[in-house]
Amino acid sequence: MILASQQHWLFHLYQRAGFGAFPGQLRKVAGKSKKQAVAQLLDHAATVRPLRVVEASELTLSKVAQMSKEERKELKQDSRQSIKDLNIQWLARMASGEGALRVMMTLFWVGHFACGSLFCEGHYSCRSRNAFFMQQYYNVLHQHALGKFGDLLLEVSKTPAMLQFLNNQQNRKDAPNENFAREVMELFTLGRGHYSEGDIKNAARAFTGWGFTPDGEYQFRRYGHDFGEKTFMGKKGTFSGEEVLQLILENPQTARFITQKVFQFFVNPTPDPEIIERLSKQFYQSGYDIANLMETILTADWFYDSKNAGVRIKSPVELLAGLQGTFGVRFEQEQSLLFIQKALGQVLFYPPNVAGWPGGQNWIDSSSLLFRMQLPEVIFKSAQVTINAKDEGDVNTEFLSRRSGRVLQATADWPPLLRHFSAVPDRQLLPELAAYLLPIPLSETQKALVQSRADKTNRESLLKSLSLALISLPEYQLG
Repeated sequence: MILASQQHWLFHLYQRAGFGAFPGQLRKVAGKSKKQAVAQLLDHAATVRPLRVVEASELTLSKVAQMSKEERKELKQDSRQSIKDLNIQWLARMASGEGALRVMMTLFWVGHFACGSLFCEGHYSCRSRNAFFMQQYYNVLHQHALGKFGDLLLEVSKTPAMLQFLNNQQNRKDAPNENFAREVMELFTLGRGHYSEGDIKNAARAFTGWGFTPDGEYQFRRYGHDFGEKTFMGKKGTFSGEEVLQLILENPQTARFITQKVFQFFVNPTPDPEIIERLSKQFYQSGYDIANLMETILTADWFYDSKNAGVRIKSPVELLAGLQGTFGVRFEQEQSLLFIQKALGQVLFYPPNVAGWPGGQNWIDSSSLLFRMQLPEVIFKSAQVTINAKDEGDVNTEFLSRRSGRVLQATADWPPLLRHFSAVPDRQLLPELAAYLLPIPLSETQKALVQSRADKTNRESLLKSLSLALISLPEYQLG
């Protein structure tokens, strides 16, 4: 076994590069150095496993136009169920620990390239098309999560989900729509203040004609594209959308912007300008190699510095996936997973807007903090749920609030954790569990509080009671 008190760096690594150091994962890295452990994470992340819930529909616009109101309603309900299934499947992947770094990077990119699942009755063949588009969007991010950022940027920009979400399907030479061009620069690459209004207008012209077919295939519509001369970033040419993206990548500011967001997500919400500048230069010179950037970060001594421990508030899905993976939690009703996400303010596939979830301190308000603190009791002791899911004004997620009863029935799989700590004497169990579950050391007051809740009936009761007391502390909300 691995003693948490001796290799706390390992738990920090798995908390940041994954969703926690699950018992099954720890057996595979016993005795490895930091570089070896990171190399193994990258090796396990090499496998790409797409989500497969929705198949391409054979429905055409003309067929849907002939459907009755009830038939269309049923199609929308089917799509909602499919998006729910995508959500559950993705969360299960997080909790499994398999390919942890790729899955965590996918979560990062979903926040960076935020995209919702909108429905336009007049344009799509049916609501279920949106579920298919969201599945495509996720799979593109997952596939390129650790590849070259340029490839990721181009491919996600051409997904039907993104083109529709940012209105580029309506971007034509006779009526340019600037929404997509603006967000590509402001949110996805350069950051606010590093482009002009003229750049936006000319980039929008370059992206005219970018659209998609009803079958979910990217389509360049030549008749709608502006082939005229454009001025972008001080250069002139008959730029295409692909060429505009390449010009953006040639600007080192893109590397700085992406590197800072990666640093704030994986290392510390407070940027370190000196480190970020070094990393961004390497990232730029590597041709925007994401895996190379992550390897540099995860093997750096400063990554494991105490000032970077326990400074991130776990996002709701990180918290939920960590509980599931660490304790083998299984809910009797999948709807419980959706309710928890909505109650805590992060529903996968439903970002609040194009900027994504704000994160950090924004994860915590009076109601969500209360529910976070209650969650261990709710899960492990079937306590009553005393909070309602937040109203977010999105009719597409209203169904997430529906649930039967006020108890979220769940079971935990304790044997793997018992086996992992089997060689630890009872008197050492608390410090070992604390180092395993919490990012920062316990205070003497906290030790006394946790000890007062210890059930010493037998070894299993002791481990369960200490674990429950530890994950009920505010520090468990940090990563």
